[in-house]
Amino acid sequence: MPLYTYTYAMKIKLLLTTTLFFQFSFAQKDNQTINKEVHADTASVFSPAKLTEKYSVRDMAISPAGDELFFTVLAQGSYFMSIVHCKKKGAGWTEPEMAFFSGQYSDLEPAYSPDGKKIFFVSNRPLKKGGALKDFDIWYVENKSGQWSEPQSAGTVINSEADEFYPAVTKSGNIYYTAAYPDAKGKEDIYVSEWKDGAWQKPYSLSDSVNSKTYEFNAYVSPDEDIILFSSQGREDDMGGGDLYISVKDKNNNWRKAVHLPAPVNSPGLDYCPFISFDKKTFYFRKLMNNKLQKVLHIFHHYIEIYFHLHHVLRWEVVLKIWKES
Repeated sequence: MPLYTYTYAMKIKLLLTTTLFFQFSFAQKDNQTINKEVHADTASVFSPAKLTEKYSVRDMAISPAGDELFFTVLAQGSYFMSIVHCKKKGAGWTEPEMAFFSGQYSDLEPAYSPDGKKIFFVSNRPLKKGGALKDFDIWYVENKSGQWSEPQSAGTVINSEADEFYPAVTKSGNIYYTAAYPDAKGKEDIYVSEWKDGAWQKPYSLSDSVNSKTYEFNAYVSPDEDIILFSSQGREDDMGGGDLYISVKDKNNNWRKAVHLPAPVNSPGLDYCPFISFDKKTFYFRKLMNNKLQKVLHIFHHYIEIYFHLHHVLRWEVVLKIWKES
């Protein structure tokens, strides 16, 4: 089963195993041109302040300006999760400090809104101070006139008696997230709640171009809502522990059939937590591996095709396959 269908204790134990950030840094091109011969720089471990040496870490959020970083850490010897914060300092990052909205309850999976004015995250905190702990819901803080608000629940249209995980917010205000609702197409689906008339609307499961009869989770959705990268486990082309897939919108604004990313992006381990930086230069993802695989996968090269064209900013060769098949 994927990460979020384990029991709470099993989820945290899974996080205790070795987990790494990887990044692809791409050559910058004018976004009005197409270059079919771009090749990726070396993929390397992304570890600000040598975080993986000090903490058990996982999902992250980099600010639109690229100068702040929020990520989830697991307290040593416990099942407690918190979100911590670093700032860019020269060529590196400051030492992490507890995020201003975290530390009292189990918090994870931070995500910036494209305008940088909101930070969404998942928490089991009570709806009212002093109340009982809840299941995992989506919360956010908002920056108004330079001051961050207290955490606010995303509301009962989105949050339910089930768990809601891994928010991704677009320019339109739509929220994508993972849940295992009774109406899911599979065992766990990616849902979207559209922002209309100043409020989030009833969420619905994405089409079977994205969701399947098995597990889908950890979705990155581009600010313009034309790319979705997500993890899935149990598909026929799954290499083992759960792999990354990609889909793009067609001319009718529908998601095309998702395509499995090739090795060495995907591996026999769990490949998850995808993220494309707001400047559209870098692709981040995570690998959950055993020690033997680490030695092989710390650094690798891979040729890809990248398209910088209008709103379709970052395009891999697998997306070209989608276009050819359509």
